[in-house]
Amino acid sequence: MNRLAVLGIAAACVAAWVSAANAQEVTTITGAGSTFAHPVLTKWSRAYRQAQTGSGDYPTTNSGLEDPQSGSILDYEPSGSLAGTMRVKDRAVDFGASDAPLKSDALAKLGLGQFPIVIGGVVVVVNIEGVGPGQIKFTGPLLADIFMGKIQTWSDPAIKAVNPDLKLPDAKIAVIYRAEGSGTTFNFADYLAKVSPSWRQTMGVDTVLKWPTGTGAKGNDGVAQAVKRTNNAIGYIEYTQAVQAKLNDALIQNGAGAFVRPDTRSFQAAAARADWSKTSDFYLLLTDAPGSDAYPIAATVFVLMHKQPTWLLKPRATFDFFRWTMDHGASHAAQLGYVPLPATLTTQVKDYWAKTFKTGF
Repeated sequence: MNRLAVLGIAAACVAAWVSAANAQEVTTITGAGSTFAHPVLTKWSRAYRQAQTGSGDYPTTNSGLEDPQSGSILDYEPSGSLAGTMRVKDRAVDFGASDAPLKSDALAKLGLGQFPIVIGGVVVVVNIEGVGPGQIKFTGPLLADIFMGKIQTWSDPAIKAVNPDLKLPDAKIAVIYRAEGSGTTFNFADYLAKVSPSWRQTMGVDTVLKWPTGTGAKGNDGVAQAVKRTNNAIGYIEYTQAVQAKLNDALIQNGAGAFVRPDTRSFQAAAARADWSKTSDFYLLLTDAPGSDAYPIAATVFVLMHKQPTWLLKPRATFDFFRWTMDHGASHAAQLGYVPLPATLTTQVKDYWAKTFKTGF
């Protein structure tokens, strides 16, 4: 073997060693909570690792959770918003993700700060023979009565009044709800409480509710699968996972009286008039937003982190990750049907980081 060949092999070995060393330097951060955010966090983590290790452009797909499992920089447990809040409170993870924001007094007691990362929607889905996507309509009070067990059959006159041209069976409604503490439940309940006095007085707004009827399932994926295998079922789940499960979504009447189908544009319309600058710790809910095009059950995913982390946590790496998602992750979020934060809001979030968290960055 000549000298040039030997040098070439040596150079290749050095390059491979440097590449491997760089890959090993990438810090894995830990998180837990929102199943609503699971698809986009999964996609972001893989794209970020590709960027960090110089492995080329991230392969663009629309699958989110179905993307290849290799090369994730994020160890994320989709345990539900309540569990995520508890896990970060106990310093068991670097961050918690929740669709149920905490008010400033609660954050102060826990020593936490919170900020939004992405916007999406809670979708009502059904499994009724002969009823396709976007065909069935619901008003808010009608949904409240169904999920409280006051309306029990699909042939009920109240449902027929809203859907006069739709053939519905004379069958019992199978209600599917979230069994664990859930931000999806929180936003769904918040919307219903705003439009139904009966719901507000009987059920209230929380991540866990005392359901008078139906069957519980864990996670957005669990509800999706339960609706899919149950005839005459109705449930509520995050939009991306409804699309991936190929479930039949419903049109929901908004405050302007329009029946709106859930999609990126209607979520964006709901978020368009939100004034985050007047909030404290970004506490804001997008349910029942004004506007004829606004979807009435839009929701925001928030990240919770300790203001003064211990040596066990990795705030610098965590903020590097979320800074990248805000600067470069919008297209990945949009591919999955989420609404990226507007530029003005990302600026507010970064200013909040500097004022709120002690990270040393």
